[in-house]
Amino acid sequence: MTASPLGRDYRLLWSAAVSSRLGDALRTPALALLAVTLTRDPRVIAVVTVAGQLPPLLFGLLGGVYADRWDRRRTMAAVDGLRAAVVGGLAVAVALDRAGVAALVAAAFLLAALGTLFDAAAFAMLPSVVPPAALSHANGRLQAGTAVAGGFLGAPAAGVLFALAAPLPFALDALTFAAAALLTLALRPTRPHSPRSCTLCPDKPANTPQSEDHNCKIAESGRGQRCGGRKGAVWREVVEGVRWVRGDATLWRLTVLTAGSNLAISGLLAVLVLYALDVLRVPPAGYGLFAAAAVLGGLAGGLGAGRLAARLGTVPALRAVLAAQAVALTALALARHPVPGGLALAVFAAGTTVWNSLWAAYGQGRVPAHLLGRVGSAQRMVGLLTAPVGAALAGLAGTAYGVGPVAAAVAGVFVLVTLAAWRVLRPAAPVPPAAPPTTAGTAGRPGRHPSR
Repeated sequence: MTASPLGRDYRLLWSAAVSSRLGDALRTPALALLAVTLTRDPRVIAVVTVAGQLPPLLFGLLGGVYADRWDRRRTMAAVDGLRAAVVGGLAVAVALDRAGVAALVAAAFLLAALGTLFDAAAFAMLPSVVPPAALSHANGRLQAGTAVAGGFLGAPAAGVLFALAAPLPFALDALTFAAAALLTLALRPTRPHSPRSCTLCPDKPANTPQSEDHNCKIAESGRGQRCGGRKGAVWREVVEGVRWVRGDATLWRLTVLTAGSNLAISGLLAVLVLYALDVLRVPPAGYGLFAAAAVLGGLAGGLGAGRLAARLGTVPALRAVLAAQAVALTALALARHPVPGGLALAVFAAGTTVWNSLWAAYGQGRVPAHLLGRVGSAQRMVGLLTAPVGAALAGLAGTAYGVGPVAAAVAGVFVLVTLAAWRVLRPAAPVPPAAPPTTAGTAGRPGRHPSR
């Protein structure tokens, strides 16, 4: 899968991402299993889960700022080094029987917080290692690789490793982070991109040289810019990324559509196990095989994303993907047997992977390099806001009406999202490089959507 014409640096980046994903897939179920050995209180176990879900919402936008300020290659390596130290420390604590609930909560929160910075830097880094025309293909390969590492390798192995020795999955996770850090450091340093203007100094026009008396310092090692001596500079940079997303029609529409689809996806995931067991009559021993259908679908979608974009164009391909997903969810809601249900789930998962790959490629190809971290983070933030709402609503509705009606409601939401997409999504005209927006209403006209 890594043998491709995308080049040495892409293969290194791909390997680092897959290594990290494998470690995540080992650690996440192991944390849950470890929490259960410490307490049977559902509230306490839920706190551990929530601790890993909050940081992207709390720090996602800040992660984008620092991904644009700092050298992205070194940032990714440093973050993975820190994550290796955190998980390694947790493995030692587990081995010494010193890992309490507080340690699990702290580790989950810290790892997720560091992950927001890593994700922003990785999103912004990819366009510097592959040609623009290869972005769809490159993102698809990344999605496929991480699907295999997480679904086929890491998740099934986590329980076995934990049963053998509780510290083992955490120790292996630390090793994967260390390997990813070394792989990232092996990347060739990228040429610094020059910001077009100091967006934190609204009284200075674009392309005006910075001066000492203006107390402005440009940081250009693949990181964008920062303005010294001004209070609130970080939040002005955050606002700049959000304004850029909001100011581009196609990018904003894709972001809102992603939020709508995430409402449905999180609702489906919240009841999927019960739906498979109670409605589709999947035997408990066969649930792993049923869930593997989603991994196979994700793999197929990742490998086919580039070809689909080349054949249809990115925006038409995204509309077609939503339509296919709506049909697949409808088929899943109507299915009453594991085989058609598994096939529908596989098609839906393939569509999700294609959507994520093409969204990323579109934005990476149109957003100015020094804004990629902030714009990508703003997209992910908006797209993820609906996920907890969808899960909560599905849980309440499933309790009141059963999981069958929830699946039908999820399919209905996706049909509405698809109809909206076919109405509002149109290919955007090519946009030449331009100064990023500095005030409301002056945003340029590039880009698109966030990670689902």
